[in-house]
Amino acid sequence: MKHKSTIGNLPVYKPGKPVEEVKKELGLSEVIKLASNENPYGSSKLVGNAIQAELANLSIYPDGSAGELTADLAVHLGVQNDQIIFGAGSDEIIALIARAFLIQGDETIMADQTFSVYKSNADIEGAVSIEVPLVNGTHDLEGMLSKVSSKTKIIWVCNPNNPTGTIITEKELISFMDRVPSDVMVVLDEAYYEYVTDESYPETIPMMERYNNLVILRTFSKIYGLASLRIGYGIASSEVISLINQVREPFNTTRFGQVAARAALKDQDFVKACHDKNREGVTYLQNEFDRLGLHYFPSQGNFILVQIGRPAAEMFDILLRQGIIIRSGFQVYPDYIRVSVGTPEQNQAFIKALEHALTPERSEV
Repeated sequence: MKHKSTIGNLPVYKPGKPVEEVKKELGLSEVIKLASNENPYGSSKLVGNAIQAELANLSIYPDGSAGELTADLAVHLGVQNDQIIFGAGSDEIIALIARAFLIQGDETIMADQTFSVYKSNADIEGAVSIEVPLVNGTHDLEGMLSKVSSKTKIIWVCNPNNPTGTIITEKELISFMDRVPSDVMVVLDEAYYEYVTDESYPETIPMMERYNNLVILRTFSKIYGLASLRIGYGIASSEVISLINQVREPFNTTRFGQVAARAALKDQDFVKACHDKNREGVTYLQNEFDRLGLHYFPSQGNFILVQIGRPAAEMFDILLRQGIIIRSGFQVYPDYIRVSVGTPEQNQAFIKALEHALTPERSEV
């Protein structure tokens, strides 16, 4: 079969290994998944009630415009309804942006170790991805600026960055945006926005009045705990949102996703509780890494990238046999693993397994 030439060597995205598969494969009764940056505390109780009520509407198509959810979110964010677009996770918004704005030969700029979906979607459209090395795990904004050319269409900035958990500050972002050409789109992926505690982190929505080329991505998959329902969103000028909408499929989010997101949005006490518990978990894990003498990138997300001094794939297998699923496979950081922040019990179990794995005579696979 003749396929699109740009996808011939495209790698397939590999999600975290499923818990049930690991149990069956290794004969384990208990497995802790700390690989996909999911919320270990689930979702608000309001979500379950909303989904239960929606069961009566299984035979009815969802609202293609997600009108009620859009109105609720617009009020929550302080933007206009026509500045929001929803997708099956923020991943779909990334794909829609690439579809709407990139053509063969365009250039797009990103970090060399960041969310892989930026590059894969650029590749599909035949665009040229220019990857700028991170500096101490952080986006090199000056380096990215130096790569801007007449062919540049989009710059992708993941903040906090996945997988390093580092951030760029408001001061740094403003300096950057002031120098990016106004016809170059800057996509700020803020999937982990609600977890950030650093006061220097930028408040980007007010910046949209100043920078018409700014697009912000957020999601209900992380702190809101709706990963299985696949609902994320983009915020931008009405003109940009209109263009993205022109390439969006008509029913790209489900009734369940929409009602669940509306319910989740109402329970900001749950969000605050998860934020606080996550910060406690980050502090615990980072303190333990210090005790073990392991380098890590101080994280503002719900995950930490830590150096374990041996091939990450090897450590993945060792931990897997102890019932702990983590993430490996980061090309720029081959001896680092990424661990999601779990409950206190899950975090303690991970540290116990890691400490066991780091003991030479006990770490054979």
